[in-house]
Amino acid sequence: MALHVVFVEPEIPSNTGNIARTCAITDSVLHLVRPLGFNIDEKSVRRAGLDYWPYVDLRVHDSFDDFLAEYEGRRMYLATTKGPRFYTDVEYHDEDMILFGRETAGLPRPFIEAHKDMAIRIPMSENTRLRSLNLANSANIIVYEALRQLGFPGLA
Repeated sequence: MALHVVFVEPEIPSNTGNIARTCAITDSVLHLVRPLGFNIDEKSVRRAGLDYWPYVDLRVHDSFDDFLAEYEGRRMYLATTKGPRFYTDVEYHDEDMILFGRETAGLPRPFIEAHKDMAIRIPMSENTRLRSLNLANSANIIVYEALRQLGFPGLA
């Protein structure tokens, strides 16, 4: 049983390192979709992931199109500020994929529009001038909700 966390074209190394650490301790699969805004071997990525990297089920994809072709037919939730539903309003299942876009641009808008029924969001104040939560924090919030719904499989 595993969740799949997908970072599409991440730009900030520490976000990737932080979610790698989460994936390691939750037995979730981490997918990174190129182009990346950094080298996976960079010191800042490794430092954020601490010594958890050997325990990460990491899969790197050359492009978003390659990723989509490989996982065609899989259930994918799109984490976006434009989602019509809260992340808590969906029922997560084993092997679900949760996609997160670039820190500066999110997921490609045409992709979101084509799959609006799978778009989810974290509620935020309408009065804020901020765009969204930090990418790694957002991923952690949604991953732990999905794991909660699944009964925290394999976690003690």
